[in-house]
Amino acid sequence: MKAESTEPPMAPESAAAWLQEGREQERAGNTAAAEPAYESACALADAAGDQVTLSMALRHLALLHHQRGASTRAGALARRAYDVALAAGGRELAAHALNMIAGFAFESGDLPGARRTFDSALALASGSVPLQAGIEQNLGILATVQGDHQQALAHYQRSLDAYLALRDERGVAHAYHNLGMISADREHWDEADVCFQNAFAGAERAGDIHLQGLCLLNHTEVHLARQAFDRARSDVERALGIFDQLESRIDKADAYRMLGAVHRATGQLESAERHLVRARSLADEMQSVLGGAEANRELALLYQQLGRNRDALGALNASYQLFRRLEARTELVDVGRKIGDLEGTYLRIVHEWGESLESADTYTHGHCGRVAEYGLAVARALSFDAGQLTALRLGAYLHDLGKVRIPHEILNKAGKLTAEEFGVVKMHPIWGLEMLTEVDFPWDLKPIIRWHHEKCDGSGYPDGLKGEEIPVAAQIICIVDVYDALTTTRSYKPAFTPVEALARMAEVPHWWRPDVYAAFLEAVGRPEVHRHKDTRSITDDALGTAAA
Repeated sequence: MKAESTEPPMAPESAAAWLQEGREQERAGNTAAAEPAYESACALADAAGDQVTLSMALRHLALLHHQRGASTRAGALARRAYDVALAAGGRELAAHALNMIAGFAFESGDLPGARRTFDSALALASGSVPLQAGIEQNLGILATVQGDHQQALAHYQRSLDAYLALRDERGVAHAYHNLGMISADREHWDEADVCFQNAFAGAERAGDIHLQGLCLLNHTEVHLARQAFDRARSDVERALGIFDQLESRIDKADAYRMLGAVHRATGQLESAERHLVRARSLADEMQSVLGGAEANRELALLYQQLGRNRDALGALNASYQLFRRLEARTELVDVGRKIGDLEGTYLRIVHEWGESLESADTYTHGHCGRVAEYGLAVARALSFDAGQLTALRLGAYLHDLGKVRIPHEILNKAGKLTAEEFGVVKMHPIWGLEMLTEVDFPWDLKPIIRWHHEKCDGSGYPDGLKGEEIPVAAQIICIVDVYDALTTTRSYKPAFTPVEALARMAEVPHWWRPDVYAAFLEAVGRPEVHRHKDTRSITDDALGTAAA
């Protein structure tokens, strides 16, 4: 009986053989063995002047480095692969390299650059149906991010038809995966479910581990939408295991974000925060603008659920700024929609925070909402633009934030405040700013919060500003704050009627700029007011702490 050989298998001898070895190791998920195989292929091909094999090996090596987060090294390898291909006269090889370079640009947030490079790659790839199909896939992904679903579907369908004609199992799986993603974006959950199932089955048949992970990851969104939480958790954890095996940090960032979303939806809030912070950290490391924006948005929703309003606003602002970076580079319908959604979330969080501060006092409940409503009416009469209106509304919701530090016995005192007590009340604009020290808003709210009690004659506080020194938005909140204080019942006084309130305000028009006072009368009151038989003068003492 012949003894079995105990000698290790022979190492590949040619550059092409090393390239094949690297590809087999990579598809099997063994990136640690794939990298030295590709490096050997590069060295042998370079020595032999085999530019075709060299360009291909450089490209595969670039992808490995990219997945590990070495973006600078990956970019340099991809550009060298392109230069080598051009020198060899290989249009198809050059198109492959450009396709990769465009993909790197896309993930870094340079969407215009990505589109230009994809288009160049598609032009070079004429005559190569498989490569054209792959580039169509990438153009479809780009169109999806830009919110052009019709264009994306056209790209994906052309790609799927080409792969089906070629009987390319792996290509068909990729096409189904991306069709599943766009169906999920459109909330066509049944279509998405079928596409992801077909994609995963094809990826298994093709032995593509990475694609299997992507299918599991993105199928999770469908399970979440259907509240199939156990299936969602199972799929995303399997995906994370695959990406960990492949050392693909950029995909791990997305997996941690989705795992955090699953845990948030199932009430596991501490673990949700841990996963989402990890997702944000990985996205930052990978310089993934879109990934960072999405992770911060999920964190904002989590912090809102936890009642951590300041943290929610901080995460929301980070997400907003990152989405703005994307929008500034091109006209993005989808990113524009997400920014609009974020602005709505800002309003919701700030409004809820303002209401939570008022909830302990039945007399002032709803005050911030009314001030916002009146203030917007005045601002529109002054022709504020959309951004100014948003800032005013948010400032109105938060203008009394600092009152949370005023002792309850002072804030709700039925009688006249002492000078010392009123001095405490007058600190609330400063305290409000202190509470927002670590929050950077996309809009300038801080002047509203600090100066909403300043008056044009210099009698206001905390800084005694006069006239034009006071921002218009702060003047608007000041005048409507006074009006609401007069027309609502408080612990220290009954409510005045609107006519009575306007009569008292007419005694001190010098508190506000003439244009602000006129706009207030036009939008909230009426110019012709009659004095009420009660002739008390309007003062801060008369208004009490609500106007303070």
